[in-house]
Amino acid sequence: MTGLADKGFTPGLASAGTASGGGQGGKDVAGSSTGGARTLAREEFPAFFEALTAEGYAIVGPTVRDGAIVYDRLEGVDDLPIGWTDRQEAGRYRLERRNDHALFGYSVGPFTWKKFLFPARERLFTISRDGPSFSVAPEPSDPTRFAFLGMRACELAGLEVTDRVFQEGTVADPGYSARRSRILRVAVQCGQAGGTCFCVSMGTGPGVRDGADLVLTEILEPGPHRFLFEARTRAGATVLERLKAAAAPAADERTAGEIVARTASSMGRSLETEGVRDLLRETLQHPRWNDVARRCLSCTNCTMVCPTCFCSTQEEVPDLTGETVERWRRWDSCFNLGFTELHGTAVRKSGLSRYRQWLTHKLGTWHDQFGTSGCIGCGRCITWCPVGIDLTEEIAALRVAPPSSSKEAPR
Repeated sequence: MTGLADKGFTPGLASAGTASGGGQGGKDVAGSSTGGARTLAREEFPAFFEALTAEGYAIVGPTVRDGAIVYDRLEGVDDLPIGWTDRQEAGRYRLERRNDHALFGYSVGPFTWKKFLFPARERLFTISRDGPSFSVAPEPSDPTRFAFLGMRACELAGLEVTDRVFQEGTVADPGYSARRSRILRVAVQCGQAGGTCFCVSMGTGPGVRDGADLVLTEILEPGPHRFLFEARTRAGATVLERLKAAAAPAADERTAGEIVARTASSMGRSLETEGVRDLLRETLQHPRWNDVARRCLSCTNCTMVCPTCFCSTQEEVPDLTGETVERWRRWDSCFNLGFTELHGTAVRKSGLSRYRQWLTHKLGTWHDQFGTSGCIGCGRCITWCPVGIDLTEEIAALRVAPPSSSKEAPR
């Protein structure tokens, strides 16, 4: 990930953590901000929605639905989770009312931004019979420009990971690339850490350092409810100019830095990353794998909520006449028994082998493929595991040598 010195960063708001992105929402410029920080009062926040709309963006952001805070299309400020927060622990998630009217007073929910760039189900192309031959019609890309409002530092880091997966290989994914080129990344500094967050351990947060077009910090006190805005790219600066917000006082910038530092000191989890790739390679027969296998349901929840998991499958869907056939791609998971099926036989038949594959790939061999970890420390896989399996706990257990009397080896 890009270092701060490489960007000419000025210490301040993002004093804890790091996040990176592809800069495709607008060309990144040197320095921590473009045109100086601005302050906007809470009652003026609807003007920000108006500025985004005037620039041609459809707004996607957090909203309350079905007992969770999810990402969806927003029509106005009232759609935001005003006054709501989340409580998360291993296998547990619930919403609670705050004692204030914060707009972004939560950590992260079950949805990720990945679903807008790499849809769960997508038609890739249609093949039609054309006399003795055939024609192929690629699926046209949706031209909508989206403003992703409420991205967190860890999620920006996750976006960098999926950029590497889908755009920096030998062949770029055309659908992902087209959608990715049309987004504006509006990040929000984390004002609280979730019970399963460990982004400080992964070096991905909670402070937003890179990869955003605009960065917001919600300030609830001291003083009136307000927002500190920073433009990090020219695209972000264009929106900020429409907003015509007042220059931010130095006290607000200091307060924003204190908010990030406080969040960094209150992480719900930690993960020792030193040597984790080699650890996983050297402990494939550790009896701990049997322990986790007894609990794992192979339900795929961890992969479905992960911002960086990208396993998929493809299927052909013909019409009844045989004149046309569509190719569809949909999300899949390495926890599914048939995912590694070859010649009618599954390669990884046990839940143990599938969990071990997922964890060793996510934290270990992902480095070999993409030059970075596949984990951003958001904690979603811990929260949304029905039996509360905690990968930070599993890594800690693998670091402990098994008893010499142990005869049980992983199946």
